[in-house]
Amino acid sequence: MPASLDIAGFAVLLLLALAVLAPLLSSVRTIQIPLAFSLSAVASLAAVVAGIMTVASGSVASATISIGLPGLPFHLRLDPLAGFFLVVIGLMGLFVSIYSIGYVKGYGGVRSMTQMICFYTLFLAGMLLVVLADDAYFFLVAWELMAAASYFLVMYEDEKGENRRAAFLYLLIAHVGALAILLAFGVMAGQSGAPGFVGYTFNAMRSAQLSSGWAAAAFFLAFFGFAAKAGVIPLHVWLPEAHPVAPSNISALMSGVMLKTSIYGICRFAFDFIKVFPWWWGGVVLALGLLSAVLGVLYALMQHDLKRLLAYHSVENIGIILIGLGLSMIFAAFQMPTLAALALVAALYHTLNHAVFKGLLFMGAGAVLHATHVRNMEEMGGLIHRMPWTAPLFLVGCVSISALPPFNGFVSEWLTFQAFLLSPALPHPLLKLLIPLGAALLALTGALAAACFVKVFGVVFLGQWRGHQKPERIHEVGPSMLVGMLLAAISCLLLGIFPTWVIGWLDTIPEQLCGAKLAESAGKFGWLWLTPIAHERASYSGPVVFIGILVVVAVTWLLLHVHATSVSRVPIWDCGFVKLTPRMQYTASAFSMPIRRVLGFLFAVREQVEIVPHTNHPALPGSLQYRLRIRDRFWNWLYAPQGDAAYWVARQVGRLQQGRIQIYLLYSFVTLIVLLVFLG
Repeated sequence: MPASLDIAGFAVLLLLALAVLAPLLSSVRTIQIPLAFSLSAVASLAAVVAGIMTVASGSVASATISIGLPGLPFHLRLDPLAGFFLVVIGLMGLFVSIYSIGYVKGYGGVRSMTQMICFYTLFLAGMLLVVLADDAYFFLVAWELMAAASYFLVMYEDEKGENRRAAFLYLLIAHVGALAILLAFGVMAGQSGAPGFVGYTFNAMRSAQLSSGWAAAAFFLAFFGFAAKAGVIPLHVWLPEAHPVAPSNISALMSGVMLKTSIYGICRFAFDFIKVFPWWWGGVVLALGLLSAVLGVLYALMQHDLKRLLAYHSVENIGIILIGLGLSMIFAAFQMPTLAALALVAALYHTLNHAVFKGLLFMGAGAVLHATHVRNMEEMGGLIHRMPWTAPLFLVGCVSISALPPFNGFVSEWLTFQAFLLSPALPHPLLKLLIPLGAALLALTGALAAACFVKVFGVVFLGQWRGHQKPERIHEVGPSMLVGMLLAAISCLLLGIFPTWVIGWLDTIPEQLCGAKLAESAGKFGWLWLTPIAHERASYSGPVVFIGILVVVAVTWLLLHVHATSVSRVPIWDCGFVKLTPRMQYTASAFSMPIRRVLGFLFAVREQVEIVPHTNHPALPGSLQYRLRIRDRFWNWLYAPQGDAAYWVARQVGRLQQGRIQIYLLYSFVTLIVLLVFLG
């Protein structure tokens, strides 16, 4: 077994051993949390090392473990695509494990740490095994391990009804998706021509000769199953329910990396198993990606719950990743390998970027929740004074997800725009017309995301405290939580400044899947300039932009402080009021109101204004109470009718239970008569 697969196997075995030993560690509670999460960080770092080595070398390693069913052992394979996703999972596993050392202590004495540690390590191990699996049976075992562990983590605070409801909804949609993936594997295995269980190995599926109809059936079954796990609209309803109620370290992993296992599955099916497909497959992926991106950010703008808002942004960013994958599939269908490589690299880079900045944002939200014990942004404000370290780290995540330079979100979205701008090279006239509209929708998504995080940071960290508790009780979080967030923030910056190094490392993946490498640098500038196709078309230099921003900031600081005597300092304008109070601040509801007025038809909006009369005279109102409820239309359109139908069928079937022995004997008699008639 090659070294990289050895290291990955060590990471998995260490995590599984921690899950088994977690009950034994409960007897030494003083070291249980730091030891378990420190070793989880070590295992995650090992996965990162294995992935970096595999992608850099472009090697493929495989192994067989004889612990599966008779005649169907577990097959493992580590190629550059799997290696990349090992890096994504391991990197966030490392950051979140360090963060969890401090975060999980907040549950001490109230919750079972054994349960958290056991399912946390199983969750990480399941995600690693998903990308290492090389047969359908092992893949689905790992997939179910990942789903089951995350289900128990979502329901960690199981005394709350919303947690139980969210966990049930998540598990239901996850299993519907898993059934579709199982059927997709069945189609591939049935068409592979291999005897018995051999057809369920991925090697047999790679060599399968599929007709166009069976290929479409296999791909779209798989796409449906993975889209349900990824939260692609309209299969997204579980995501804004599960993420807010899960512990924040788990939300960071679920949003940052668990959703990416679905991206891995789509890439594996499209580019590795099927390889040749018509352009309209990519068109479907592109259309659903655009729908998820635009509606995801619009739904996020309407939210007041901080973690629910971040969950909807996961829908948006999964949409952006699918946009890149859809463009890559379209270019590949028209035999344009260089452009297909560009779009695929854009999608993979955004996969890595989203994992890092969304993990950072969820860890920041967890820090805020840890300090304030509230998720409603309307009850926050002024936290920059009480949490001076968390605020700038959270700001890094806000700038990154808003795709602003010099941070990482800008680079991957810029690469996606470059793929859009090269779409006129496509020979199909319809695509030449429609794809530029997709670029416009992506630009709209970026603008709305920036507006959303202006709202988030302004309402949560700036202004004055709005909450009921005394702000003096709010304090900064501990060092381990800050270190986890700091490492993620540094990664956001480095991925934005040095994209040419990352893309040069990534080039082995499009070379194997698309048959072309992306020319990440050109001319005499070398690593300094990112030039996706040619420097005559477009170039971007992360280091130059970063240095330019530093120079502007330094000059501004010098002008304000060295020549401070020329600056007149006066009290802030109070709008004619003698004293500003927290009630006079701009709220999250007010911030999103203009967009709600224009695009309110997309949501189920219910606004109520109630006048509370004065106690002395009803003509003199004492106060106004404003209530706003925004619901997802997809729930009412797709899911509520199915739930109502299921309950109706259950009530009708329930009528069979009469509670009388005579009726049950009659059922048995009728059943015997029917069997005698049809089997006789």
